[in-house]
Amino acid sequence: MKERAKRKAISAGHICLDITPAISQNKSYQNIGEYLIPGRLIPVGKPDIHTGGSVGNTGLAMKVLGADVKLMGKVGTDDFGKLVLSQLKEYGVESGMIVAEGDETSYSVVISVAGIDRIILHDSGANNTFTMEDIDFDLVRDASLFHFGYPSIMRSMYQDGGAPMVELFRKVKSLGVATSLDMAIVDEDSEAGQVDWESVIQQAIPYIDIFAPSVEELAFLIDRPRYHEWLERSKGGDITSILSVDDDIRPLAEKLLGWGAKVVLIKCGAPGLYLRTNTAEYIREIGGGLGEEMAGWAGQEYFERSYKPDRILSGTGAGDTSIAAFLCAILEGCSWEESLHLAAGTGASCVAAYDALSGLKSFDELRAKIAAGWEKA
Repeated sequence: MKERAKRKAISAGHICLDITPAISQNKSYQNIGEYLIPGRLIPVGKPDIHTGGSVGNTGLAMKVLGADVKLMGKVGTDDFGKLVLSQLKEYGVESGMIVAEGDETSYSVVISVAGIDRIILHDSGANNTFTMEDIDFDLVRDASLFHFGYPSIMRSMYQDGGAPMVELFRKVKSLGVATSLDMAIVDEDSEAGQVDWESVIQQAIPYIDIFAPSVEELAFLIDRPRYHEWLERSKGGDITSILSVDDDIRPLAEKLLGWGAKVVLIKCGAPGLYLRTNTAEYIREIGGGLGEEMAGWAGQEYFERSYKPDRILSGTGAGDTSIAAFLCAILEGCSWEESLHLAAGTGASCVAAYDALSGLKSFDELRAKIAAGWEKA
């Protein structure tokens, strides 16, 4: 087993520039559609401009939380790419970025109002050309954990029926490294929306040790009729507010476990995080020397309610940073209970800032706040 202090991680996949205008909350509006009416002029404040995507959120959050993590992604030579690289340079993690001549850097305009689910305008840009050839497998081989994010909005990963994504995880798993996957929801009418994601996930699951999608993403990917039913029930509101563990969330987790999933962490928005794990036989298969000390994770099911944030400015990156904390806790050898506490605490800290990183607290700060009786939402 690798020494805990020397454990390394890789965060690879989707990276972009997030542009988030500051929008004041109007409590008379219940959903984003009441804000975005054609012809309306919406006053906004100073925009927050930060790196985003899985690499820009989860990867950098792992760095902020103290992990020895290397980032792997792709940007263009345009002004957005220069902005992304300059921000990564502040953390000393820019060296893993591929700068692709002729490609445009991915960006998102995040329309986020406190208390209301956000809308994201997104261009995948250079992420669409990111392939296995862009990954330094010598670095991966030396790591304990490989986390990949958002292949569902990276064209080269989901083409050919998702075969590149499946092959990527098969190769990393063959190196004896623990693997982790996060997804992103896609427009049903887009090219990515036409992929048979249920088949892709089923093929990839044997090579994925930790699967951490949002509940909406998961239903869209592996149970599209259920997702449509949720849309009808929520009536344009936040889907997570109308879900129950027994009827809505557990059946999805059980489907994944039936396919051979090991650790499933489902992000359920403001309500919290749902953890489901497989039997000891499956947990022992987790790579990177982690499976042995995760024996106590076998056969667990728990819903971790969110902590009350000090304030709510934006939900941008809350799920990604929760995953970052969860993965860092695993690398540190934490129990499943503490890993959930730290993940939930990180998510609650994240929403107190417009960007994904400014509100984050160290694990020591989170532990102290939790021990002092941090109130649950």
